[in-house]
Amino acid sequence: MTGPQAGGLVFEDDFDGDTADGLDRSRWLPHYLPQWSSRAASAATWQVRDSCLHLSVPPHQGLWCPEVQDDPPLRVSGVQSGVFSGPVGSRVGQQPVDERSVVREVQEPWWGWTPHLGRLELRARMSLSPRSMAAWWFVGLEDSPERCGELCVMEVFGRSVAGASAEVGMGVHAFRDPALREDWEAPRLDLHVSDFHVYAVDWRPGSADFLVDGEVVRTTTVSPDYPVQSMLAVFDFPTWATSGDEQEAVHVPELVVDWVRGYAP
Repeated sequence: MTGPQAGGLVFEDDFDGDTADGLDRSRWLPHYLPQWSSRAASAATWQVRDSCLHLSVPPHQGLWCPEVQDDPPLRVSGVQSGVFSGPVGSRVGQQPVDERSVVREVQEPWWGWTPHLGRLELRARMSLSPRSMAAWWFVGLEDSPERCGELCVMEVFGRSVAGASAEVGMGVHAFRDPALREDWEAPRLDLHVSDFHVYAVDWRPGSADFLVDGEVVRTTTVSPDYPVQSMLAVFDFPTWATSGDEQEAVHVPELVVDWVRGYAP
């Protein structure tokens, strides 16, 4: 692949409000891993306005799946482009937290966007405090347990943000895929994450380039070789709060997505 148009545009969502509430349910589920919790407890706080998807975690939002959280407990608003689970009580589903994760609410198989190779791009900005994080990643469907690897395109913790720079995590997480190995780093980049930037991955068999604003930041020598689903989320970790910091206590973390695009390999 020589550029974002090498294989042609095959997926695009610019959040222009073509549906009643602006979110295309044929592409996105506004919940975060509901099989381990429930759709009610995992519902995102979100709006589509100004041709952007706004994901946020307001103070009243409860903890996600407190049954399996020790350190750190989290609150999250996310959308994902696929979901499924095994029966209640099983451990079948994407991205279990740990060995205590069991299906609490059955999710019927649904796949809105499941790319396999190609260039994947996101234009987004974020507002974070030291206790929050935003990320865009792709995970295997886990329709077979070993198809569980992750391509993390962008992960930013607010505590890494220092003025005009931030650590941006990117790479491959192997999890339980025996064909993969960990190849992940969080290089510090000169950018204001509160401004819009384009985060992307050129995903090839056995390797991937990770880019920010069109520039290759790092290259991995491994990559998943199966379809994946897109995960977009902003997180708040209450136990990371700085005692007595009133500004941090009232801050609402937000991830604002202008558009998402996918190009064929």
